[in-house]
Amino acid sequence: MAYDRNNIFAKILRKEIPNKTVYEDDFALAFHDIHPQAPVHVLVIPKGDFISMDDFSQNAKPAEVQGFFAAVGKVARLVGVDKTGYRLLANHGADSHQEVPHFHVHIVGGGALGPLLAKRG
Repeated sequence: MAYDRNNIFAKILRKEIPNKTVYEDDFALAFHDIHPQAPVHVLVIPKGDFISMDDFSQNAKPAEVQGFFAAVGKVARLVGVDKTGYRLLANHGADSHQEVPHFHVHIVGGGALGPLLAKRG
C-alpha cells in the first residue's frame, strides 16, 4: 500500500487543517484528539510518510525512530500523565480499526482506564 498524502494527518502536518498542538519538534507532532476517549487523549504522529507501525519500524531511519519515541515520552510528561499512568496505543490495519493511514500513537490517561479490551463471550 502506498502512502496517501491526502490523509488527514498529512494535511495537519502541512498546516492545511488546524489542531490543538501539544508539542512539535523535527520528528513528531502531538495534538489533542478531536474525539477523546479519556480525560487526556493526545495523538503523536511522526513527520515522515509512514502508514503504520510496521512501515515505521521497517523504513524509518534510526534518528527518526529515536526522535519519535523521545517525543512520545516528552508529551506524556507535558500532559501530566507520567506520574499517574497512561496507555500507549497504536493500531495497525483493518482488524485493529486503524482509521487514518498514517502511523500514530495515542497517549490516553488522566484517570482509571479499565481493561484494555472488552471480554468476548
